[in-house]
Amino acid sequence: MASTLAPHAAANHQITLRRGQFWIPGERVATTGGTVQRAPMFVQWEAPPHAARPYPLVLVHGGGGQGTDWTGTPDGRPGWATRLVEAGFAVYVVDRCGHGRSPYHPDVVGAMGGQFPYEAAKDLFLPDAAEPEQSQWTYGRDIGSGDLDQLLCPMGPLPADLAESQRMDADRLARLLDIVGPAVLVTHSAGAAPGWLAADARPDAVAAIVAIEPIGPPFAVVPGMGKLSWGLTAHRIGYQPELARPEDAERADPATLRVPGLAGTPISVVSGGASAFAEFAPHIAGFLTTLGASAEHLHLPDYGVTGNGHGLTFEANSDHTVVPVIRWITAQESTAAS
Repeated sequence: MASTLAPHAAANHQITLRRGQFWIPGERVATTGGTVQRAPMFVQWEAPPHAARPYPLVLVHGGGGQGTDWTGTPDGRPGWATRLVEAGFAVYVVDRCGHGRSPYHPDVVGAMGGQFPYEAAKDLFLPDAAEPEQSQWTYGRDIGSGDLDQLLCPMGPLPADLAESQRMDADRLARLLDIVGPAVLVTHSAGAAPGWLAADARPDAVAAIVAIEPIGPPFAVVPGMGKLSWGLTAHRIGYQPELARPEDAERADPATLRVPGLAGTPISVVSGGASAFAEFAPHIAGFLTTLGASAEHLHLPDYGVTGNGHGLTFEANSDHTVVPVIRWITAQESTAAS
């Protein structure tokens, strides 16, 4: 880690006294050893010392990561969660089912996929081809780098069944929304799919969605994970008219596809200037608009924030990458209030 100070001595963020944690329970399952719980979701929250902004934020991590993706950076700086609290938001950070503090037992949850290797992390977060443009990756680039170790430490396997993984995540997110009320979902990468599904399940509880570098494009095969068979999700989403099979969605004229649960939902698809995900971000925004959402593409270089790859939430300028997102969310608050 780059800092020469011990973490407790680096006074670079505010501390609140309003914080807590709880779980969204999973299903109860009978086993030969007794009744167990399947795939609960851990939630930690923090809020400003006084009144928060109108909508709380629910932060959903990507891939094989965990909630700590939002709370810190590989070099030990405060993450987006802290900066969002400092900006006045109540923030709920989840560990998706089977990740981080959300327990995973394959006999109950289902088979695990493969462990996330250093090589895959390099290809995703710091590909060699992007090095000239990715100026905000100031960490080590080689296996053996302490910063790269910090990036990999929290990353574990996903459930092998991508559709069931997304279903579980979306179910728990929907029940979290039942508790916190109308909120803004802020997702990253593979966390976007549970966000789309949760919004479909609880349309009145999702004020807006910020999808940071969401997986795609529609109907893509995601290496090491599986296919987004239903468009932007592997699990069935609520098309109307209802479609019997995912193939029906893929073969349909996109102009005929609608998801009533996303109708009118403000969505910002955020991409970094040095990320391969920026190539298909406009296609995701366009697909969401076709489905009925009010989606737009927020490309960071258009806002003067350059040099970012897929991990823009924890790269060297993470305090700057969050600013356009904060402005976009507050603009949605103003629109809702008018």
